Amino acid sequence: MPQELARIEGIGVNLATLDQAVAAAAARAARGQGFLLFTLNLDHLVKLDEPAFRAAYARAELVSADGFPIVWLARRQGAVLDRVCGSDMVEPLMARAACDGLPVYVVGPGANAQVRALERLRANHPGLSIVGAETPMVPAAPQDDPAFVQAMAERIAASDARLVLLCLGAPKQELLAAALADRTPQAGFLCVGAALDFIAGEVTRAPAWVQRFNGEWLWRLADDPKRLGLRYWRSAVKFADVVRRRP
Repeated sequence: MPQELARIEGIGVNLATLDQAVAAAAARAARGQGFLLFTLNLDHLVKLDEPAFRAAYARAELVSADGFPIVWLARRQGAVLDRVCGSDMVEPLMARAACDGLPVYVVGPGANAQVRALERLRANHPGLSIVGAETPMVPAAPQDDPAFVQAMAERIAASDARLVLLCLGAPKQELLAAALADRTPQAGFLCVGAALDFIAGEVTRAPAWVQRFNGEWLWRLADDPKRLGLRYWRSAVKFADVVRRRP
């Protein structure tokens, strides 16, 4: 497991770059060594107040810094790392999966977006093996529905998947991943949020130049203010609190 680089609100970050994240996930998958890979961002810091979400995060073997605020907080501790989000990880990881023959299972997002995204991934990465894909109605607290989790775990195990992409949004995807990990120790679970929506063209991602100037959050807010306004406000308050308590 990579060495911890920074600890933010009790969560260790140990992935410094996109290349390291892809390599670590692929290496563990090739060995049949299960894992949880989460991408820590400000919204997650807010949700860490929920015991089940914090417990899921505490189990993650691989954690990256998703967003400039997390990168900045890590740098205050002397850590040199890049922003690594799920949306950036999918394409290079699928390229590696196709090259190494690692079977992939996908959960979410919506049915139409999933179909289009998987078509594009297969076209972009010849030889990519998608051994299962589903868009179930996931309970808000999947860890409290053992029958649901067990049924999905059996489908994943039967597929022989080594990489499982969860595209459900936080905290649902992280809670489900942690619940599934106990039952499918051979699979690695990556929580990648809206990655497949972007690949499918369902949602337009900020241009590269906006991302370079750390403005993707503003782009998303302008695109969907009703859904994201309160979330970003809570995230800003949390960020200010973390900074105040850890000068």
